[in-house]
Amino acid sequence: MARRPPFAGSTRRVFAAAMVAWPAVASAQPVADHAACAALADDRERLACHDRASGRGAPAPASAPAGAAPPPSAATAPRAADASERVRRDAPRRLPGTLGERWELDPETKQGRLVLRPYKPTYVLPVHWSSDVNQQPRSDGPGNTVPVAVPIKPIEAAFQLSLKSKLLETVGGTNVDLWLGYTQLSHWQVYAASLSRPFRETNYEPEVFAVWGVDQPVLGWRARLLGLSLVHQSNGRGEPLSRSWNRVIATLGAERGDWSVLVRPWWRLPEDPATDDNPGIEDHVGRGELIVMRRAGAHLTTLQVRHSLRGGERSRGSVQLDWAFPVSSVLRGHLRLFTGYGETLIDFNHRQTTIGLGVSFAEWL
Repeated sequence: MARRPPFAGSTRRVFAAAMVAWPAVASAQPVADHAACAALADDRERLACHDRASGRGAPAPASAPAGAAPPPSAATAPRAADASERVRRDAPRRLPGTLGERWELDPETKQGRLVLRPYKPTYVLPVHWSSDVNQQPRSDGPGNTVPVAVPIKPIEAAFQLSLKSKLLETVGGTNVDLWLGYTQLSHWQVYAASLSRPFRETNYEPEVFAVWGVDQPVLGWRARLLGLSLVHQSNGRGEPLSRSWNRVIATLGAERGDWSVLVRPWWRLPEDPATDDNPGIEDHVGRGELIVMRRAGAHLTTLQVRHSLRGGERSRGSVQLDWAFPVSSVLRGHLRLFTGYGETLIDFNHRQTTIGLGVSFAEWL
């Protein structure tokens, strides 16, 4: 038998160990030399090549400081966004802003023409109670007195819709806008089943008015608007229930902090006494009104005072208090107290005290 060389077994063992160790050795060898790296034109590639030639690996990612919160993952980010959306949605809805925002008095608040916007308060009062319901409306006009009393109920529903739209903006390059407004007030005998639930009174009030935006300090207040309106108001009914009048109304609006004030004197356009449905209406409803508003977060309180601006027996008018308050994130309640003359046209010379409760969709502010 032929004998193996004495070194044959040792050679095989060394070769096998070299094959096992080769990957580690190969990975530790430079993959390029510095001379080849210096020939690269791109700075970033050249620097990376020198790192490889020197056997440097990619830097380990920096560890987060102790106690630091981990970055949000894709799974937690949507939950955080959902929570933020819930907070925003559940927060009480902010009431519309200042006189400047409501009437677009400044260049940055202008919103263009022919877009419907809120005007006077818009509300629904499912419960409206009167201390002395007007069952037999009367007037000094010819043929304007109901001959027989109607047994209407002291509790009814009332609602008002009021919108405006800008017809012209910055007329003649000035800060004057021309608006068209419409307000409709209805009192509905919805609980009077024996009378077939009629609408007791509906007042229609279209108007056209110019508003001039100003910004002038006056006695600690800021005068913000001057306005002039031509207003028609009627109930659209035949004799003996017909009531109507036409007015020119001037408006001065001012603000201070959370308070806003509107001063609105008016002048009734003369009518023929032979066709006047409601002579002397200005001695009952008044010759002007003062509206004082205070905002407190999502709450708005409004006091409206009207007066005939006459003394003695002709000293008449009304006081109305409205409170709009949050019920939920999307709904506001509305409480209304009224005492005096002229809550509606048919009641222009009828004195009563009323209380209404319902929901509000828009206010003066």
